[in-house]
Parts: sequence; C-alpha cells; structure tokens
Amino acid sequence: MSLRHLPNLLCVLRILMVYPVAHWILQERYADVMLLFAVAASTDGLDGFLAKRFGWTSKLGRFLDPLADKLLLLTVFICLSVNGDVPWLLTGLVLLRDLVIVFGAITYKLLFGPVNGNPTIASKINTLAQIVYCLAVVAAAAYQWPPQWALLALGAFVLFSTCVSGIDYTLIYVRRAQAVVRERSSGRH
Repeated sequence: MSLRHLPNLLCVLRILMVYPVAHWILQERYADVMLLFAVAASTDGLDGFLAKRFGWTSKLGRFLDPLADKLLLLTVFICLSVNGDVPWLLTGLVLLRDLVIVFGAITYKLLFGPVNGNPTIASKINTLAQIVYCLAVVAAAAYQWPPQWALLALGAFVLFSTCVSGIDYTLIYVRRAQAVVRERSSGRH
C-alpha cells in the first residue's frame, strides 16, 4: 500500500467511528465520547495536512472527507437529540440545511452542469459552530461545563449560522443557474 492513500484511510477511520460515537452517546458515556472526538479531530486534521503537504489528494478523498465529517456531525446531533441534550428543532434544521445543499447540487448538476463544491465562508463558520456546540453539549454532560447559558448562546448561534448558510447556498445555486440560462439564451440568438 502506498502512503498516498493514508488520507483516505483516515477518512474511512472517521466513518467507522460513527457507530461507537453514536453508541456511547446513547449510553450516555460522554467522557468516552470526548476521547473519540479528539481522535476524530486528529484524523481530520492529519488527513487534510497530508493531502495538502504531499499532494496526496484524490477524487475519492474529496468525496470521503466531507462525507466522514457530515456523517459524524449529523449522527452526533441526532443522538444528542434522542437523549434530550439538543432540541429536535435544531437537529432538524441542521439536517434540512444539508438536504437543501445536497438536493440543490444534484438539481443544478442535472439541469445546468458541474457544481463547484467548494464550501463558502458562511458554511465554514456554520460547520465550526456546529462542532463547537456539539463538543460543548457533550462536555457539559460529561463534566458539567460549560454552563447552561453558554450552551444556549452556542445553540442560538448554530441556529442563526445554519439559516444563513442554507440561504447562502440557495442564493448561490439560483445565481449560477440564472447565469447559465442567460448564457444559453444569448447563444441561441
């Protein structure tokens, strides 16, 4: 096996961590979940570093990395909601945003052509907010820190950034589609 496949293997490892993370959250083994979060964050950082530093990027890696991150994050939100630690409304909104992005990309690709899959600034802020919020919720359950007011503030920011990011992606798809339609119609005249 070539070392160039290491970033993809680290992504697969993160995907395999989804089950133990979900299982331990549902068992309320929050301190153990914090350890798995640390491992997941390390593998995420390491695979990104290796891919960029050594040019070990691939089409598979560009698919696996965001898939691993989304599977883990959505699983954490859902399991924390099952346990009553995160409001279902917030989890539903996070899931809805991701569905809007995926179905928007599929629709755009089918009707207009290739999709630029680069995340926006709003999306990066939203993902960071979601990660920090989930870490804080698990830490509060495990160690009674941070305090409840901090969780509420972080949850409110996740709500806000999720809405902004979803609207941002929708507007991007609409603008790109309009540009393609204008280009196609001007080519016909």
